[in-house]
Amino acid sequence: MFQYAQDALGIPRGTIRATVLVETILAAFEMDEILYELRDHASGLNAGRWDYIFSVIKKFRHRPDFVLPDRAQVTMTVPFMRAYTELLVKTCHRRGAHAIGGMAAFIPSRKDPEVNERALAKVREDKEREAGDGFDGTWVAHPDLVAVARGPFDRVLGNRPHQKHRLREDVQVLASHLLDVRVPGGQVTEVGVHNNVSVALQYLDAWLQGTGAVAIYNLMEDAATAEICRAQLWQWIHHGAKMEDGRAVDPDLYRRMRDQELGRLGAGGRLRDAAEVLDALVLGEEFADFLTLLAYDRLD
Repeated sequence: MFQYAQDALGIPRGTIRATVLVETILAAFEMDEILYELRDHASGLNAGRWDYIFSVIKKFRHRPDFVLPDRAQVTMTVPFMRAYTELLVKTCHRRGAHAIGGMAAFIPSRKDPEVNERALAKVREDKEREAGDGFDGTWVAHPDLVAVARGPFDRVLGNRPHQKHRLREDVQVLASHLLDVRVPGGQVTEVGVHNNVSVALQYLDAWLQGTGAVAIYNLMEDAATAEICRAQLWQWIHHGAKMEDGRAVDPDLYRRMRDQELGRLGAGGRLRDAAEVLDALVLGEEFADFLTLLAYDRLD
């Protein structure tokens, strides 16, 4: 397609450049191949962290050894996510491509300076890690985060536009590192289950009203993070995951939390429709490929 467009416009081949989001577990095994196929049109690869976590759950949904803890505990510093990002940097730089870091999803709050300070510290720490690991740039979800993200990269890069000279030959990632999703100290908690129910309901409610990216609890939630929420609920229920207090995550627990959340959020918007879609996604015997496939039928 790129070559046809360039030829049709009479511009040199290689003028069009693309950055590919590596946001599935299978793509992590084919980063070299992706860059090769694009070749002259490859700008780099991006660590699409949220979709990547969803992909891990989806691909190995029937495997009890792939059950993940609370979404908040699956950070970029857990071993399998470190393996993914370090391999991405090494692969890109070996091929002369840019490695782009993942999205900082925090949305600044003008009402709560304390929440802001804690969240900005986490964003800063995240971007310091990326710059230190060899990434050449990064993403943020809000313009106010640009300066926060730029600082660590300016300190590492100086006047250089990238750090592709860092080949990261110290990184030795095996397939087993990408596939061992154990999270040290990871737990399924009541707070985590409730948060997944809440975020999934609020996102589906907004999506059914025509909004695809929504600020929820000071985080920019899009389809990827909503997918993680509903996928984890399905995974926990179908594998009988135990919370930290020993209770199992089962359909009854889910329904209680769903009703509590509906009571808290009220009856406005499309929440009732959202709840019916979420029920089908979470309680269905089969794992739906994408939440939007079930939600399309509810669009006005």
